Amino acid sequence: MYECVCLGEDVFDTSANQPGLHIWRIEKMKPVPVPAESWGTFYTGDSYLVLHNVLDGQSDLHMWLGDKSTRDECGSCAVYATKLDKHLGSRPIQQRQTQGNESEDFMNLFPQGVKYKEGGVDSGFHKVGEKSTAALIRKLYHIKGKKSIRAREVELSWSSVNKGDCFVLDAGEVLFVWCGSNSNMFERSKAMEVANAIRDMERKGKAAVKKVNDGEELVEMLQILGAKPSLPEESPEDDKEADRSHGKEVVLYKISDATGSMKRTKISSDNPFGRELLVTDDCFILDCGQCGKIFIWKGRKANEDEKRAALQVAEGFITEMNYPPKTQVEILLEGKETVMFKQFFKSWN
Repeated sequence: MYECVCLGEDVFDTSANQPGLHIWRIEKMKPVPVPAESWGTFYTGDSYLVLHNVLDGQSDLHMWLGDKSTRDECGSCAVYATKLDKHLGSRPIQQRQTQGNESEDFMNLFPQGVKYKEGGVDSGFHKVGEKSTAALIRKLYHIKGKKSIRAREVELSWSSVNKGDCFVLDAGEVLFVWCGSNSNMFERSKAMEVANAIRDMERKGKAAVKKVNDGEELVEMLQILGAKPSLPEESPEDDKEADRSHGKEVVLYKISDATGSMKRTKISSDNPFGRELLVTDDCFILDCGQCGKIFIWKGRKANEDEKRAALQVAEGFITEMNYPPKTQVEILLEGKETVMFKQFFKSWN
């Protein structure tokens, strides 16, 4: 399918190691640098690589896929993302972004927002219809359960909120922990834990955490979510059902090419998982596809073929499991795990 891409060809030069933002568009199955004046504009018929290097050595590599990007372009983008990751010494955290479902990390790279334009490189960009996303991106996390408590991202709307659970409204510089009047003490504790972890690990301590009780909403929250409507109730039985579903919907798989071809082996569906299951010699899939996301974890000592295949494995897994094409993918190197990944493992500080 991707024979047109020469895996031995080094298309990235030393400039890709420089701090700052770097963007490439896939044109005729090759990555072509996008000039700075065009950053933030994405054509719906194309695929892009977006790399952000910071001074402390951390890198984030995003693979952005337009709604009308062809399968071959998406495949080429995945292959070159793997090549760029190798070029950078497997340093980046990789994320797969789909049009209209971009993560906050991605959107924060474009303070003026992003624009979608119809067309693509093959069309010569003659179509000019466009729509803009909000310049400031916000996220809402739903905290639910009693014994097996999980945080998951939900639609940024009061329609996602109920009185029986807790929610974390991530407004960038401020994290609001909203506790429903019927939420339990475990959910309230978990919500604070999630907010504090995001502040400490993803904002490097540069964010405020504010606890808000049901009925005491702050003006800043209402500016984001709008006027608060009447919210639905939830019973304690809902938490028990959530515990049962949380135990079923997440599965850990090992990826291996020991037989000469890439194989996937189910390791456990009993989460939270023990950290010892993540072996540094291998790569793993953490399947949260029913929640709209899968993680690929790459052990530091995993062989290069397994590391290089991570994105292709993710794409194939999404297709095989019949998950929506917009399913997010986050690829993490051992030691670079995020808060949302760590929550599925026991005693991970």
